[in-house]
Amino acid sequence: MRCIYTSILLLVIYLASCKSEKSRIEEQPDAPGKGTITISADESFKPIVDELVKVYESNNYGTKINVQYKPEADCIKDLWNDSIRMVISTIALTEGERRKLSDSLKVSVDQLPVARDAIAVIMHPGAKETEFDMDDIKNILAGTYSRPLIPVFDGVKATSSVRFIVDSVMKGAKLTDRAVAARTSDSVINYVAKNPDAIGFVGVSWIGNPNDDEQSSFLKKVKICRLKSTDSTGNYILPVQANLYGRIYPMTRDLTYIVKEKYRGLGTGFAQLMATEIGQLIFKRAYLMPGRRYYVIRPIQLNEDSI
Repeated sequence: MRCIYTSILLLVIYLASCKSEKSRIEEQPDAPGKGTITISADESFKPIVDELVKVYESNNYGTKINVQYKPEADCIKDLWNDSIRMVISTIALTEGERRKLSDSLKVSVDQLPVARDAIAVIMHPGAKETEFDMDDIKNILAGTYSRPLIPVFDGVKATSSVRFIVDSVMKGAKLTDRAVAARTSDSVINYVAKNPDAIGFVGVSWIGNPNDDEQSSFLKKVKICRLKSTDSTGNYILPVQANLYGRIYPMTRDLTYIVKEKYRGLGTGFAQLMATEIGQLIFKRAYLMPGRRYYVIRPIQLNEDSI
């Protein structure tokens, strides 16, 4: 009889806890399958993030993800903004930064690199010289190259592309005064298409997918340059997925999400989509290298000029 009473008591406690958990989720303003949130994303990745949001909302009726596209520097500032649930950029927090953010806002902070991206170098379709090593690129950016090319970047503020150029390529050296800051990535493409002396720097997701109508039109306007590989072959290569996989394309970077929530909400659900097979296929179709799936690289005959 005592065992029966104990079993009944445990059952009542279990049912009460289940009801409490269900009630708690229902009281939350959002969850992976409901609600509205705002996230911040680097403008360089707009085509991909738009597609991710479209897929998530279509699979989770009743959810709404508002995306504010900004220069990367502004996205990082948004980490301290209570109204922004997630940031998508090429920045990854150190463990100390993650703890500080978590303690200050009283939130759980998770981050994960989900894909590998690259900065593509583009020129006017009539350009004859379209192969460069990184010393050439640095000289172009510094204004000391043999030909006075005009570097063009995406954004009037510090986007991820600009930060990569300044930190990883220039390494403290001064950019030429001839450099031009276009407002958006598509503005960079259009500027280069009209100016034979311009050389543009944009995220590969803007020009890598020949199956996308808009990107296909971009590819007709500009020519993608080849950069000297970082491996022993010394070949001049394009920013295609196989070259991003082993980081042999020299201007390669990771795309990372940082999600901060006080409970398991819509931000967590959207973050999980990026790491699933569906999300990884979206990155793959956008011609980024998926970061959460393993792929076998097989040697094939590849006509890179068609990409």
